[in-house]
Amino acid sequence: MDSNVLQAQAGLWNLTFGYLKSMSLKSALDLGIPDAIDNNGQPMTLSQLHSVLSLHPSKITQLRRLMRLLTHFGFFIEKSTGAGTEAVYDLTTQSRLVTRKTESTNMLAFVRCHLDSKWVKPSQYIGDWFMQDEKQVPAEVAHGCTFWELASREPEGIKSLVDVGGGKGAMANIIAKNFPYVRCTVLDLPNVVGDCPNDGIVKFVSGDMFTCIPPADAVLLKWLLHDWSNEDCIRILQRCKEAIPSREAGGKVIVCEAVVGSTSAMISEEPQLLLDMLMLTLTEGGERDENEWKHLFIEAGFSSYKIIHTSGFMSIIEVYP
Repeated sequence: MDSNVLQAQAGLWNLTFGYLKSMSLKSALDLGIPDAIDNNGQPMTLSQLHSVLSLHPSKITQLRRLMRLLTHFGFFIEKSTGAGTEAVYDLTTQSRLVTRKTESTNMLAFVRCHLDSKWVKPSQYIGDWFMQDEKQVPAEVAHGCTFWELASREPEGIKSLVDVGGGKGAMANIIAKNFPYVRCTVLDLPNVVGDCPNDGIVKFVSGDMFTCIPPADAVLLKWLLHDWSNEDCIRILQRCKEAIPSREAGGKVIVCEAVVGSTSAMISEEPQLLLDMLMLTLTEGGERDENEWKHLFIEAGFSSYKIIHTSGFMSIIEVYP
């Protein structure tokens, strides 16, 4: 058989079974494998993992197969300890990002959230959605309500900053602790911030970002605008512009989002494109390239912007009134 055909077949197999990468990762987190190795303080054999995780006695072979796959993808690393001895498994930089002991760079909540069935199920409706004239996004077809209605049922150089849609204040707390002179406020829906303590470090305000944003020197929009349509983004940005002082007085909006096509040489564009498809299934928004961002900023009345590329696939955009 032609080598090109063989490569094409292999690529198609990878695409077809790609979901098993995500589900294997979910299984590892559900079982607590990264934390088990981390808590042990040193690499662990398969037998040790099987014992510590309290798995069913019949599942040690299946555990080996799961670890083999995750090792292949670089989530774990397998190390030989010598002839006739059992190999051990250790954490990699990637798996350390989801251990509970990791603080500032911890991605455990992010990964678990996005592998939950509420997020995964809508992707099965993308094909049907393209055939329909309805405004509903695939998430509404899958769940019978908007993604925001579903989420509401399960709530989970400046002196002042408002983190719009900042949830429980994870980012705001990091900023407040590293820059104690910055007064940080989180604006989110009542069901999100209702039980958050106003401990003097971060102030929590319940409200609607489409109506009013508390005044501050800067407004932070982190992974927020990609959830919304262009029209809604413009409305949010207009409220942000009303909340900040002039550029001369230090006013700015800080947007932390992907800028499609602008990743560094070290990072693939693929995460941006996959995230864009996720947004297509869940919301009316999406990932945007620079021209699309520029259009939003101009329509919202801003005068200029500056894109700061990071080493990852997210960029920081400073937008000035």
